[in-house]
Amino acid sequence: MTRSDGRSFDALRPIAIELGIQKNPEGSLIYRSGETAVLVAASVDERTPDWRAPGLGWLTAEYAMHPRANPQRRRREGRRSGGIDGRSAEIQRLIGRSLRAMIDFTKLGDRTITVDCDVLDADGGTRTASICGGTVAVALALGGLQRQGLVRSGVLRAPLQAISVGLLRGRPLLDLCYVEDRDADVDLNVVGTADGRVVEVQGTAEDTPVARADVDAMLDLALGSFAAIAEAQRAALAEAGVDLARLEGAGS
Repeated sequence: MTRSDGRSFDALRPIAIELGIQKNPEGSLIYRSGETAVLVAASVDERTPDWRAPGLGWLTAEYAMHPRANPQRRRREGRRSGGIDGRSAEIQRLIGRSLRAMIDFTKLGDRTITVDCDVLDADGGTRTASICGGTVAVALALGGLQRQGLVRSGVLRAPLQAISVGLLRGRPLLDLCYVEDRDADVDLNVVGTADGRVVEVQGTAEDTPVARADVDAMLDLALGSFAAIAEAQRAALAEAGVDLARLEGAGS
């Protein structure tokens, strides 16, 4: 099968991470995966929600599409119906759930990290790009807190990776662009770690039921790509002077 951009079935789109996009957030970047670009900002608030137990931090996420993220302009979500649409609400819940899995909240203290994900250009995989970029933004914020002596080593359990995989005309494909996602028989979004642990698998057969063997093949394809995504994340964090090993508590 020849893909629209000439990639092999198991190839990622080019990843680029541009740091320091905004001056105010504790961590900010643009995460690019091919033609998809997401502006991600992690902000630290020295308090937690009222319902959260004392001593336990929190993380939440918000997700939105820029009006010209797609070929035709869309009205801003908050102006259409007084709030975000169901798709955006579901995606931001996925991002928040995923990123919470990477933090030991007993070591974060009584503070909240809010991760804002704003899609600038959408060509498929916006939710997984948000999670990959969110991982870097959160690590930047945690690194700053650790340099100030405000969080302990081990606050970061493990960096997260995420990718979309699909089944198109019977063939598993990695990192779907928009036209592939549109035409796929099955679309999975897989979140996990570079050592093969899984945080979440989210997916649906678009028409007929799919064989277990095909799902397993897609999951293997996704997990096999995480080492390369993790390397791009590590390189960006090293550029920013963040010691991932210290955040994870290695050797402490």
